[in-house]
Amino acid sequence: MAWYAVHTHAGAESKAVWHLENQGFSVYLPRYLRRRRHARKVDWVPTPLFPRYLFVFMDVAKQRWQAIQSTVGIRYLICNDKGPAEVPGQIIEELRGREDPSGLVDMAQQSRFEAGEKVQVIDGPLLDQIGIFQCRSDGERAVVLLRLLGRDLSVTLPGAALCRAS
Repeated sequence: MAWYAVHTHAGAESKAVWHLENQGFSVYLPRYLRRRRHARKVDWVPTPLFPRYLFVFMDVAKQRWQAIQSTVGIRYLICNDKGPAEVPGQIIEELRGREDPSGLVDMAQQSRFEAGEKVQVIDGPLLDQIGIFQCRSDGERAVVLLRLLGRDLSVTLPGAALCRAS
């Protein structure tokens, strides 16, 4: 028994989960709460952590894994030249270990940076700017103090756009 990745049609992850479970497969669709703005309202909605992907736990020697290929909502099972490509179980365990009591992956992980640490912007319009990490603003963004146009400004940037400055 092992985990395997499945590629779904756009927006069909939940539909694919339902159909796979009805066929007797164990399925894992990691989700997190994403902030959504719509019609001047902001709310939080459960969203797949990996859009268009989910994981199936099965024994390829005993289960009819070929049935996955023709399941409603599924595009294809990720395979290599030997058959379905196994996903290391520790990845799934780590994702499940970060779930809150409602089953959603907690994206508000501890920051990679300490307050006052020098960071460099590695993506976006402020590329290569050096600043001082202040704090996390939410699960995905960070507040950085940058010197721009002769002034110190607090700027909110995606956390993935930062690295430690050398």
